[in-house]
Amino acid sequence: MSEAEREYVARAGTTTPFWWGAAISPRQANYNGNYVYGNSPFGEYRQQTLPVDSFRSNGWGFFQVHGNIWEWTQDCWHESYAGAPADGSPWESGRCNYRIARGGSWATDPGDAAVRGRFAIDFRSGVQGFRVARTLLP
Repeated sequence: MSEAEREYVARAGTTTPFWWGAAISPRQANYNGNYVYGNSPFGEYRQQTLPVDSFRSNGWGFFQVHGNIWEWTQDCWHESYAGAPADGSPWESGRCNYRIARGGSWATDPGDAAVRGRFAIDFRSGVQGFRVARTLLP
């Protein structure tokens, strides 16, 4: 799944940092609740992943698109979106020894649930994973 596809699915047609709005609470996503995002409240720090349906799904029926695990994307790392493919396809040139990750994790602060991260291609950890996607043919 490309970074663009992942963000399209995560936002579910919204333009706010999170599909439900501009604030986040541990009642909405799994992250380190010892930290806050803007005016969001402090909350629980669960210190582990949770089952996918532990929180409400977004408007398109996708669960855990913010927090829980960093999701790998197919895109190579770039500092910005300047020059990114306009058709949603993965960006397969650049610093390909790093791949873009999105969504934050159970161990990160809530702001990471709405930003881009990067991991070296050989990095393994309990804070990252991937979302299975399938291309549907017309």
